Amino acid sequence: MEFLGRDSEVRRLNKELARTGSLSVIWGRRRVGKSRLLIEWCRHCDGLYAVAENSAPAVQRRHLASAVAERFPGFADIEYPTWRALLARLSVEADQVGWRGPFIVDELQHLMAADPLFPGRFQDWLHRSGRKLCVAVSGSSQGMMHRVVVDACAPPLGLAVESIALRPLRAGLLADVFEFRQFGDLVGIYALWGGMPRYWELAVPFGEDLDGAVDALVLDPCGPLHHEPEHLLYEETPPATSLRPLLDVVGSGARRLGEIAGRLDRPATSLARPIAALMEMGFICRELPFGSDPHSGKRSLYRIGDPFLRMWFRVVAPHRAALTASPPESRLRYWHRYKRDLEAVAWQELCSAAVPRLHESDHPIAGFGPFEPAQRFWHGSAHERDVVARSVDGSRLLVGEARRSLDSQNAARLLAGLANAALPGARDCDIIPVLFAPQANDLPRQNELGFVVDAESVFSALR
Repeated sequence: MEFLGRDSEVRRLNKELARTGSLSVIWGRRRVGKSRLLIEWCRHCDGLYAVAENSAPAVQRRHLASAVAERFPGFADIEYPTWRALLARLSVEADQVGWRGPFIVDELQHLMAADPLFPGRFQDWLHRSGRKLCVAVSGSSQGMMHRVVVDACAPPLGLAVESIALRPLRAGLLADVFEFRQFGDLVGIYALWGGMPRYWELAVPFGEDLDGAVDALVLDPCGPLHHEPEHLLYEETPPATSLRPLLDVVGSGARRLGEIAGRLDRPATSLARPIAALMEMGFICRELPFGSDPHSGKRSLYRIGDPFLRMWFRVVAPHRAALTASPPESRLRYWHRYKRDLEAVAWQELCSAAVPRLHESDHPIAGFGPFEPAQRFWHGSAHERDVVARSVDGSRLLVGEARRSLDSQNAARLLAGLANAALPGARDCDIIPVLFAPQANDLPRQNELGFVVDAESVFSALR
């Protein structure tokens, strides 16, 4: 698959490359494209790329020396008894030829986990007076990398002058990668693969055959993604497999803390730390209703944030035995049972993500923005609202509903209901009613009642 969607990250890395002796840290979930980013950057800036192995320190040094020998012949001809010896020799070789890097080490967490002395040795080397070599490191252990990057005192990555938390690709780029007949088809693709480039790469050969891709890649017990969440948890440092039950419960539909605790037969107070760990790793998102105090957790809901993981815990996890014993046509029935609901959640998620960017589009609503990040609204017996966002200047309130289908008859009724929404702070703002629908069936994008935003406008805003 073509390398795309990482222009800003490459610019940030190039900027640090111009600084003598800089350290850059790239971290993010497995499959998000860290290695591809580093390999492409390395190729264009005459760098040296190495991957740390999950092995014993002596073996790790041997493999790393072999990678360095690609640039400095003979580097691997000797055995390095310590990390200090290997890194010192690398500095000498680089200084002799005036090479400033970057020296890139992928999957750094393996080195940190295998040898408790490595972080200190690495930090000493980074602190070495006169070091000119630019260094970049990355890691897939979300928990470990988050802790060492965020903690400014944590050796050695607290020394980083640039830290990039690599996020999934923007949903609008799906249009550049997948075959589709109409933009609404991209909602189903996003509901399956989210923004993870490796999943895209695996799914592209199936073209428009979404069922074929789901079965071959996920539902089939021999598929490459059938055990994906288990691998993600196991590859954390330390492994996070003990958190799997919490993901099962949230993935099955439990949203409130009390309900999650009840299904796990645990006190709610015992869940604070595991939920925080899963949020830190990017597995779970905390959702607050519009207008609530962000520091209060009383009305919080929790959900699995990644579309692929959402699908896996709803379709694969509870039906593993049946999927193992069933032919493809039977396996697909489990997927079809949840497909519509998963696509509805994905569409609402896409609409909310697009709102802060709509002012940059050619849609008529652009002139009423920019808007702050959108939230849902719920409170007691009041009507729930799918998308609510205040304009940056505070004068307007976008109130939207995400629909899977729409026609002229119910559009007018729905827009009128949104215009009369009872929301926190609504009396002080002009209400902007908006209906989001993948196919708007030739409805005008603006009329006297409000606006209609279709999938083409949403995906264009998310490019």
